[in-house]
Amino acid sequence: MAIRLLLTITTILALASSLAYASDPSPLQDFCVAVNDSRASVFVNGKICKDPKTVTTDDFFFSGLNKPGNTSNPVGSRVTPVNVNQLPGLNTLGISLVRIDYAPYGQNPPHTHPRATEILIVVEGTLYVGFVTSNPANPNEKNKLFTKTLYPGDVFVFPEGLIHFQFNTGKTNAVAFAGLSSQNPGVITIANAVFGSNPPISVDVLSRAFQVDANVVKYLQGQFWMNNN
Repeated sequence: MAIRLLLTITTILALASSLAYASDPSPLQDFCVAVNDSRASVFVNGKICKDPKTVTTDDFFFSGLNKPGNTSNPVGSRVTPVNVNQLPGLNTLGISLVRIDYAPYGQNPPHTHPRATEILIVVEGTLYVGFVTSNPANPNEKNKLFTKTLYPGDVFVFPEGLIHFQFNTGKTNAVAFAGLSSQNPGVITIANAVFGSNPPISVDVLSRAFQVDANVVKYLQGQFWMNNN
């Protein structure tokens, strides 16, 4: 009952957030390459619409957010998404939801959502969360970090596109739910993208960018990078 109530609260908060935009203001995919083919399907700001005559109740339904995600992985967390790929009825509605499970001392590592603001509510456990601002106009200033320790019932918002994270500081499991202001918010996990891309980014580029020895970059690129969703 408590989980269902918190899910309802989270959904309402996410709806309030999404209403500020009314709909997604930007493309819902990383790119859309033009093709001169009249037979090609068009995927712009969403997916192709289903014939209204064939729409059913199940197109607006998802079941399973009551089930804990498997956190047996290197980062100790699991994200269970409910976006347009899991719930077709979200198409064009500009909203989605996730459940995040954290093992003791597990984390949802630094990442960004290129197309969505995120509002998170803690259901169980204690989370240390934060986000970093974009580069300041003054080159002598540093990016600012905003952090907070959250307890059950606490809510925190991560502005669209900014790097953010959550870390379970407790000795027990933690659970959070989050609403996002896009049907397809996207996610870029920073370490994965920088050190685990395929093909890999040039060692020369990364060693210069991070001001470290090339062997450090090679070591990091040799690690097993995984997504937790």
